[in-house]
Amino acid sequence: MTDNLKAQLEAERRKRKELSDAATAIKFDTEIYGTGNDEDKFAGYDTSIATTSEYKVPASAAAGGRFGITAPRELIDELSSAEAQNNNGDDDPFKDIQRERGTGNRVIADRESDYQKQRHDRQLSADRIDAFSGKDGGGGGEGLTYSEAMRKNQLDREKADLLAKISKKMAQDKSASAAEQQQQQQQIQQRPKRQWDVETPVHPTMAAAPIKRNRWDQTPADVGAAPAATPRRNRWDETPKAEAISATPRRSRWDETPKVGVTSAGNMGFGATPAGNIGFGATPAPGMAAQLQPDAMDARNAFQTDAELDALLPKDGYAIMEPPQTYMPIRTPARKLMATPAAAAAAQHGFLIPEESRHAHAEIASVGALPFFKQEDMAFFGRLLDGQRDDDMGAEERRERQVLRLLLKIKNGTAAERKTAMRQLGERARALGAAAVFGQTLPLLMAAGLEEQERHVLAKAVDRALLRLGDQARPFAHKILVVVEPMLIDADRFARAEGCALISNLAKAVGLATMVATLRPDIDHADEYVRNTTARALAVVASALGVPVLLPFLRAVCASKKSWQARQTGARAVRQTAVLVRSGVLPHLRGLVACVGAALLDDEHAAVRTAAALALAALAEAAAPYGIEAFDGVLRPLWLGMRRHRGKGLAAFVKAVGFVVPLMEPEHASHYAREAMPVLVREFQAPDDQMRAIVLRAVAQCVATPGVPAPFVATDVVPEFFRGFWVRRAALDRRQRHAVVDATAELAAKVGGAAIVARLVLPLKDDAPALRAMAMDAVARIVRALGAMDIDGRAEELLMDAALYAFQEQQEPGADARAVLDGFGAVVAALGTRAKPYLQQIASALLWRLNNQSPLVRQQAADLVALIAPAMRCCGEDELMARIAVMLYEYLGEEYPEVLASILAGLKAIVDVIGMPDMQPPIADLLPRLTPILKNRHERVQETCIDLIGRIADRAAEHVSAR
Repeated sequence: MTDNLKAQLEAERRKRKELSDAATAIKFDTEIYGTGNDEDKFAGYDTSIATTSEYKVPASAAAGGRFGITAPRELIDELSSAEAQNNNGDDDPFKDIQRERGTGNRVIADRESDYQKQRHDRQLSADRIDAFSGKDGGGGGEGLTYSEAMRKNQLDREKADLLAKISKKMAQDKSASAAEQQQQQQQIQQRPKRQWDVETPVHPTMAAAPIKRNRWDQTPADVGAAPAATPRRNRWDETPKAEAISATPRRSRWDETPKVGVTSAGNMGFGATPAGNIGFGATPAPGMAAQLQPDAMDARNAFQTDAELDALLPKDGYAIMEPPQTYMPIRTPARKLMATPAAAAAAQHGFLIPEESRHAHAEIASVGALPFFKQEDMAFFGRLLDGQRDDDMGAEERRERQVLRLLLKIKNGTAAERKTAMRQLGERARALGAAAVFGQTLPLLMAAGLEEQERHVLAKAVDRALLRLGDQARPFAHKILVVVEPMLIDADRFARAEGCALISNLAKAVGLATMVATLRPDIDHADEYVRNTTARALAVVASALGVPVLLPFLRAVCASKKSWQARQTGARAVRQTAVLVRSGVLPHLRGLVACVGAALLDDEHAAVRTAAALALAALAEAAAPYGIEAFDGVLRPLWLGMRRHRGKGLAAFVKAVGFVVPLMEPEHASHYAREAMPVLVREFQAPDDQMRAIVLRAVAQCVATPGVPAPFVATDVVPEFFRGFWVRRAALDRRQRHAVVDATAELAAKVGGAAIVARLVLPLKDDAPALRAMAMDAVARIVRALGAMDIDGRAEELLMDAALYAFQEQQEPGADARAVLDGFGAVVAALGTRAKPYLQQIASALLWRLNNQSPLVRQQAADLVALIAPAMRCCGEDELMARIAVMLYEYLGEEYPEVLASILAGLKAIVDVIGMPDMQPPIADLLPRLTPILKNRHERVQETCIDLIGRIADRAAEHVSAR
């Protein structure tokens, strides 16, 4: 019994020992839990963050392999700076895509061109005095009168002219000096060499090896001579030491923290870096922050007392002026600081991490919680956070704060808050006053960080206020125009429409006289940007108040003798009026043409002549197909100007001729088109893309005129046209490509499709995919409009061969591939039964491409089946279609959804033309294969599959089994 017990105890002891050994053998992470030998697991690591940007890896750590080093820090910094420079500071490659989708940054300034950014250079002018109300408007007699505004504009123009003359004179002097230097160098080179000019030959042994210089080789200085003069010091030399202040050696700014008490705060010495800059690099010593106050650092920052002013200024002749009653202290934080901030203010707090640009759910007194509050909003709405009560303010400041609260809700509030605030601002606009409303709203619209949505809601707020204020807005008409005019040249058409609506409502609110008096000083402004926007604003006023009421003013502006800028602005205004009013210019066409007709040849400035020609082009386009009688007086100047001008001026005259010729009678159109064609043919080789686009439009317009004879176009225009425009360069430009195709279609309509198609065969076999796609697009346009009846047998063979080549060579997706596909289908459909000899070759190519490993090739083949199925039925190739249908049926297991949708479309086209009874494979076999495809989530696959099943259910229900 005892022996058994001992044996059991021994077995239990062995079992426990085995369990203990197994537990000891368990592996764990010694990097985290340590080894238990009292070793420091953080050995080799830095226990503090370095204060400098230079970081060196310890040798022991690098040897131990703890740090994964990829590149030196200086190389990484260099690459980062280069990348930031290449991206112009924008490191977000998806910024443009996000802006298009409306999910990214919508700041207006980020998408503006350099020309559009000139709006930031304009400042809100002072209020204008309302001369039509019988009393001073807006500010108790304060503001600019009409004469003062005109005088200021004249001074600005004279200053700009003077600066232009100075820059021109400097450029002339520079070019003259360069020419003189070049002439002197030429004279030196042309001077005959004398025997003394020949270089002395060097013996080979003398130049064998350079002699090593020694410091004892220098000429010893004369001890008895007078001491040499002290060399002239440079401002970049070593900083002079102040021995009287400190005898310590010169310290570096990277040394330890400077001690307090070495020098006084007001006298920092010459050798030490001012201690105010230590806030970013070192910790200030105790007590230093109290001594480094701005007033203690520089006494010039302190205000002068009355006693100091009395000591500086004589007693006689000076008086202390009281501030005016209307004076208001500056409360805007961005403008409140009048002196350079001292660095010691930042040193008291050290480095601070910048706050986020948007604060979610900002809580503002008397406004409530907002979805966000941007940091830029502090410059405008900062005084709402000062905690002052409305009872402690004056009436004017109280009204301004009420407007600010409403604007803050409109700009940053929710949709419900914005709607309520917008209604309140419109209803209380007269009670708040025009000064309070526009004085707070217009600076917001001029902000650099304004977003598109914010501009939209603020412009709507201004619009509603205008409807309520009416004539009270007259003193602020110029400010409103300065803010709204840039919207007229915005790239967004909705912004342009919004700007037109705002200026139209402003004109209706303040009247024609105020608008003319407000816009008159800017008509001949020195800045071209201001003149351009002013011309567009004048056109909006004409469309809002009527062309007849503004026509006398436009006539006077276009006939100005003092300033060519005014004549240019008047011509631009006429052009923009025609663009806005369109056919509404017909009753006033003769008067508008007379405004700009005199400047076509008689004006001395090319810019005015160009603007006048563009205005005539816009008027002719708006009046088409009527109104040729109004242009009788300008026909001769137009044709003479087209012969005399070159460059941009010639482009304007060509555009005007292109729009005027279609208005003429056939016999007159033939004569003037013949006169204009030599100039147009000459400009086919112009290098300027804008000129080429205008010439293409003019050629299409002149050729489409009924009176132009076809033989003249076929012999004098078509050869040069193909030589100048059917090149790869034109095919790569998307806009020019469409213009070339349009002009080619017009030429084909005039001279016949066969002649033009024969010339397009060669571009169809070009190596450039873009040129092949452009040629196929032109062929499709021609055969759709004119058919293929005039194409003979040889041209037909060449066309089919080139079209099949272009289809087989198209390997890249996109618009070009679709153009080639549609063009090939259009050619086969236009040939009809004449395409039967080529169908076998086409089917072989289709069957081979359906087996291709590229999904794009398979998709193009299936799409082409859907396009040529009607032509194959017309040719009686039902058996060939059945073979293609069987092949498509076998590929219903396609994995790519786009390819599968094209296969289903091809089957649907075959089912439509061949009929349900003759369909191969049978409908009973086809329908079960279509049912699982309905589970596919791709939209095009579902749409095509449902359409095909619906046709089967409608036409072949008896062919489907009951199951």
